[in-house]
Amino acid sequence: MTTIVAPYQEHKILYPDKIAIQTRFETIRYREWGQMVCQTANWLHSLEGNTGKIGILMPNGIPFLQLFSGTAMAGLISVPYDVKWKAAELKQRVTVSSPSVIVTTETFAKHLKGIDTRIIIWEDACEQILLYPPSWNHEIAGSAPFYMGFTSGSTGVPKAFVRSHDSWIASFACNLEDFQLERAEHVLIPGALIHSHFLYGAVSTLYSGGSVYLLEKFSPVQTLKWVKTLPITVLYVVPTMIEAIAVKSETVEKPIKIISSGAKWEDDSKRRIQEQFHDVTIFEFYGASELSYVSVMSSNDEKGYLPGSVGKPCHNVEIQIRRENHELAESGEIGKIYVKSDMFILGYLWGDSPGIRTITDADGWATVDDMGYLDKDGFLYIVGREKNMILYGGVNIFPEEIEAVLMEHPHVEEAAVIGASDPYWGQVPVAVIKGKASRRDLKKQCREKLSAYKLPRKWYFVDEIPHTTSGKIARMRVKELIENEVNVH
Repeated sequence: MTTIVAPYQEHKILYPDKIAIQTRFETIRYREWGQMVCQTANWLHSLEGNTGKIGILMPNGIPFLQLFSGTAMAGLISVPYDVKWKAAELKQRVTVSSPSVIVTTETFAKHLKGIDTRIIIWEDACEQILLYPPSWNHEIAGSAPFYMGFTSGSTGVPKAFVRSHDSWIASFACNLEDFQLERAEHVLIPGALIHSHFLYGAVSTLYSGGSVYLLEKFSPVQTLKWVKTLPITVLYVVPTMIEAIAVKSETVEKPIKIISSGAKWEDDSKRRIQEQFHDVTIFEFYGASELSYVSVMSSNDEKGYLPGSVGKPCHNVEIQIRRENHELAESGEIGKIYVKSDMFILGYLWGDSPGIRTITDADGWATVDDMGYLDKDGFLYIVGREKNMILYGGVNIFPEEIEAVLMEHPHVEEAAVIGASDPYWGQVPVAVIKGKASRRDLKKQCREKLSAYKLPRKWYFVDEIPHTTSGKIARMRVKELIENEVNVH
């Protein structure tokens, strides 16, 4: 299959009455799904002035998946935007990605005020889409890009990454080989499709001919209800969701597989979930937006869970640990983690730079600057992140973005944001400020320009912020400074 949606035509014939997607209010079967996606692809293909990128600003639901899948079928690139982003965050990402059109709902159209891009309202588009043929006859190469997401550079300015069909199809093979999934699983997606973990879970299920059960927003009560009453066999989560589910103390007797990503799943939490789910297989994987899957740990592994480990490399992944001089490290020796696979992004589209900037070296290896080691049995351990990303409940927060907002205040001389450990969220952002700005003013400024989950949870004011010899913020020293409350007020 050359694209992530190519099997839909086959599913439409083989499983016409099988559930493709079910929400609380609607059920779509494969006969309808194949037709809807083809009609959407034909509609998108016909749009005047289409330059290849389609912005999507929509809430969780079947329309989001329909538009995303139709865009992929048409050989175009989907650029999902988070409905939770503030106006400045959204405008910044629209500027970086430069879509030819943004499709949104009547409810969220107001978020695009002041953005100079063609806007199409989904409710209006639905009527037009029905007028187009329910079949698609154009061939799209697997090497073609279909998805653009966002990460952040050292300046805090977002950069867009671009992914090809081939990369996700290679990742789909991990579902079968590494996560022991069948081709026709019943998969519950309780999280927002704007996050690639949940979007991937839905799209990979539809590719294999399984059934997707989609919540509009996460609810531990609704998640447990669906697991118990519907034929759910697989549950995609991030660890904070598991914590919320565990609080309900409801037991689940049926066999189920849980796939977790986004943050380290603590051992005590795994123990509690195994007490709650009596026939559960847990899969926890390590990966990155740029790399896709890297390693996986399963409760079915012969050695069980090894404390601190993120498992063994996936079946189609090679891992090297390198010293600073790029020589290979010995077993147990900490170094930078390098990865090689067919699941990487094509590269970055960044600022005014022409073309796509690859992430691989001449031999096809790539790194996201994580540090770790391999033990003698080939299990991977992560010891830290050379980059400064904060993992907040499975969501990536980039401190540079928050720092840029703080530095806009005229009475802030310097700002550093670090991740502080939190038993529930994993990490939370903490702000360290040099200057005369008040805590109240800075909180107000952040609320106006940042999503709620990015707001610093604690504030420290210092006379000096430590730096490295090269002039960069010495984040480890900043962390030690506030942990020991040295010269803070």
